Amino acid sequence: METVEVVLPDGAVRSFPRGTPLSEVAAAFDEQVAKRAVAALVDGVEKDIYLPLERGARVEFITPESPRALEIYRHTTSHLLANAVKDLFPEVKIGIGPATEEGFFYDFERKEPFTPADLERIEARMREIKSKDLPIRRIEQPKQEALAYFRSIGDNLKVELVDEKGGAIVSCYRQNNFTDFCTGPHLPSTGRIGAFRLLSIAGAYWKGSEKNQQLQRIYGTAFPTEEQLVEHLRLLEEAKKRDHRKLGPALDLFSVEETAGPGLIFWHPHGTIVRQILEDFWKDEHRRRGYQLVSTPHIARDELWRMSGHLDYYKDNMFTFEIEDAGYVIKPMNCPGHSLIYKSRLRSYRELPIRLAELGTVYRYERSGVLHGMMRVRGFTQDDAHIYCTREQILDEIKGVLDLVLTFLKTFGYEHYEVDLSVRDPVHPEKYAGDDDGWRMAEGALTQALESRGLSYTRRQGEAVFYGPKIDVRMFDAIGRPWQGPTVQFDFNLPQRLGIQYVASDGSQTPVVMVHRAIYGSLERFMGGLVEHYAGAFPLWLAPVQAVVMPITDRTREYGRKVQAGLRDAGLRCEIDDRNEKIGAKIREAQIKKIPFMLVAGDREAQASTVAVRSRKEGDLGAMDLEAIRDRLVRMNADRVIGP
Repeated sequence: METVEVVLPDGAVRSFPRGTPLSEVAAAFDEQVAKRAVAALVDGVEKDIYLPLERGARVEFITPESPRALEIYRHTTSHLLANAVKDLFPEVKIGIGPATEEGFFYDFERKEPFTPADLERIEARMREIKSKDLPIRRIEQPKQEALAYFRSIGDNLKVELVDEKGGAIVSCYRQNNFTDFCTGPHLPSTGRIGAFRLLSIAGAYWKGSEKNQQLQRIYGTAFPTEEQLVEHLRLLEEAKKRDHRKLGPALDLFSVEETAGPGLIFWHPHGTIVRQILEDFWKDEHRRRGYQLVSTPHIARDELWRMSGHLDYYKDNMFTFEIEDAGYVIKPMNCPGHSLIYKSRLRSYRELPIRLAELGTVYRYERSGVLHGMMRVRGFTQDDAHIYCTREQILDEIKGVLDLVLTFLKTFGYEHYEVDLSVRDPVHPEKYAGDDDGWRMAEGALTQALESRGLSYTRRQGEAVFYGPKIDVRMFDAIGRPWQGPTVQFDFNLPQRLGIQYVASDGSQTPVVMVHRAIYGSLERFMGGLVEHYAGAFPLWLAPVQAVVMPITDRTREYGRKVQAGLRDAGLRCEIDDRNEKIGAKIREAQIKKIPFMLVAGDREAQASTVAVRSRKEGDLGAMDLEAIRDRLVRMNADRVIGP
């Protein structure tokens, strides 16, 4: 009998008869691992645990705690959802049901809308199916057989998917009377599915296009254990409390006005105060590090975007119009404008590096279905900067950008972050702009810079965009959710297309090395993230109102105004609440507004030239004289203290 050799991650090697199920291979190495394994990684490809091993391979068994396991649990649970829906509502047509970062969803075509009561019935049916511990098995069949099956049951959406995405042989998964088109892998039985919960119902267009019919999407989440599910649901409740779409308008920070159109942010006075602080901090840090601030027009002829290549690749996301029979584009990015400033005159190597930075507002078409508060919009301000330098200078430039990134992360209290280094696929260099030497230089500079700053990172091979490798930083907020953060991106494409050069020491015209980088990403998205990170309770230096003076009686109103004037003269943002309300009501309202400090002024305080200080976070701090509280707030503001 022919045998195949299996190598485990720890180096253990053993031979097995060809065709041995992966579950039996696992049992031969470790019975406990075999009992817990949900799938296997065979030469880097995920496989169902019951499938036969047909050739020698490196094998790793995926157990519930493995990083890859969660997607398998969630994908299997999405099939369980579709199975339950078909059992309860046989007339429903099923669309797609992937796993997501937060859980899973499944799209359904049904005339009547699903209701919360329907969700309860569906979830109950899911639990019944799970309890039966039905085997889940992969079926491979010719494409025409799969098409015939889905036509026979009237599932036109699946017919369309199989026709478009299926190869000569199509894989499906079957559990009891339910079969779904899928590449897998899945858990071996419904009984292995862990804890799950259906969460909500929403509308969704078939294949994400407004041109197609609207379906109903049921969202859910799943985890291997009940404890993990309970913790996740707790975090979801906390996230609801922090939702910037609710807190932003409630704190008078911003609004989206339907009269003007979706995806366009109106910054209110309080929100504009925070925005100006973000901008001023950004400008000061960039000037200090040798960046030159520029401003570029909001529109430009479409010829510029054709030259840069953006018109060919991104036209569907651009807003275009005509002036005097000439095509124009509302700028979707700032890089071509910065490059025109660089090219406005001949540049010498002695001038490099040149760092051009702009808080430039750009506009991109996003489908209405993906717009989300300040996070996904159609008009936003990018904190764009572009570095033009020589190859010899690039390492120091990247180090400087990373230092800037770390400064910003620390300043805003993002203590937990992860770094990805996206590099090209070495097997297919033809897919990328630039030459081998350029890519080696760029990837080497990014790697050396990360390591010089002691930053751990994940190298993601094949995930670089076609025009250059990049560094991406994900920031994790106060409740552990990741947000898109700073980006450092090489560009081998634009210097070539626009002829961006400098005069080298030997007099030759030499292409620059160009780097795009953004720290905030966009002011809108960063602001939305801050609102949720701080749950609306901005630290003192960012708070729109830093302190509010509260006279207890009419007799102390003038004293309260004196206190307010003194703090304002010190550069602090201080308001006065001199309404004829009880002091308890004033404090409650200030807490709702999340004002960092409340300064109570009664007769006793007025006579002693003090105020009774209450902190948003620490509660009553007792009486403080005016100079002491002023100096404390001024110091906290200048030091950009994160708490209270």
